[in-house]
Amino acid sequence: MNNIIIKNAKELVTSSGFKAKFGEEMKDIGVIENGAVAIKDGKIVAVGTTDEVLSKVNQDEYEIIDATGKAVLPGFVDSHTHFIFGGYRQDEFNWRLEGVPYMDIMNSGGGIVNSVRDTRETSESDLYEIGKKRLNSMMEFGVTTVEGKSGYGLDTETELKQLRVMKKLDEDHPLDIVRTFMGAHATPKEFNGDTDAFVDYLIEDSLPKAIEDNLSEFCDVFTEENVFSIEQSRKLLLAAREHGYKLKMHADEIVQFGGAALAAELKTFSADHLLAASDEGLLAMRDAGTVCTLLPCTAFSLKADYARARFMIDNGCAVAVATDFNPGSCYTNSIPLLIALSTIYMGMTVEETITALTLNAAQAIDRADVVGSLDEGKKGDVIILDAPSYKFLPYNFGVNLVETVVKDGQVIYNK
Repeated sequence: MNNIIIKNAKELVTSSGFKAKFGEEMKDIGVIENGAVAIKDGKIVAVGTTDEVLSKVNQDEYEIIDATGKAVLPGFVDSHTHFIFGGYRQDEFNWRLEGVPYMDIMNSGGGIVNSVRDTRETSESDLYEIGKKRLNSMMEFGVTTVEGKSGYGLDTETELKQLRVMKKLDEDHPLDIVRTFMGAHATPKEFNGDTDAFVDYLIEDSLPKAIEDNLSEFCDVFTEENVFSIEQSRKLLLAAREHGYKLKMHADEIVQFGGAALAAELKTFSADHLLAASDEGLLAMRDAGTVCTLLPCTAFSLKADYARARFMIDNGCAVAVATDFNPGSCYTNSIPLLIALSTIYMGMTVEETITALTLNAAQAIDRADVVGSLDEGKKGDVIILDAPSYKFLPYNFGVNLVETVVKDGQVIYNK
């Protein structure tokens, strides 16, 4: 039975809405004191004070969870990860600690291409078991929906292998997985630096196959100096759109390159990283309705300047935050670290951060109509904190406060 009532919450945070919140709106997270939420057949049917909710439903039909003294929130949405990969790059991390820049490692033959070799050599069954373990860890942090990218194959066969693993995990694991094809993550060695030829290969061979059988929904590209140019990115993304893909981008992470402006031009669902994005590019994204997805754990790992979250929000952008969990630049899926960095170092309020990790993150993966808030009709994805207020999330920094996770009206984790 997927029928649950969570009642007597000290604070019930609804993050209410069915589309992204922009600018000042991000502070409105809809806190209800002594709140409750009722979930029937996996969907939310009532939200309000405990008295209001209990007056609307037959309690005999529900499992009751008493959240007295605790904060209740929507399940978190991690809208940018690369969680299916083989091998690790711990040596490169230590080189960076010694001062070697990330792009120098990548340009000298390390970085993404090392993960490509290991992922090509890892069996589909092993990737599945590795992925399941990582999803379990995400679940414990309160994540109920996650986006996963391919991009560690750089050939059609391995890209499809990564996507098949994610599709199977989506069927088997409680968490919802939104799949993104990212063959344009780097140019593989076999193309001898001919990126134009590689883009043509992706368009002609990989794109049509990666969307068959519902393997992927989005197409992403690493638009960056010495990776994929603006022209190459536009060509790939337009071809992807013709095949029915929704669009996302890695943009302006290392240098100001024009990626944000291209994202606005193409009206992608999100453009991610944005550490070096121009004012004009960010404002164009705002006007296009494109979500600015910020990845502060990656900036922390690379010892880079953080994205200008305060500028974006103060100028009316819709901001999301995500972990960017991957084997190279950001080997962590820690939501507590993400929240601490967003608030302490990117200058976001806790309310803005919650919006960025719920409703706006859902918008970044085209799920704001079904997850990301506690609204009637949406999926019953809820987390209960072992704390009396949502304000403990940055205050008790670095600590996982998630006590209970409910997905589609079923308890899937209880500390």
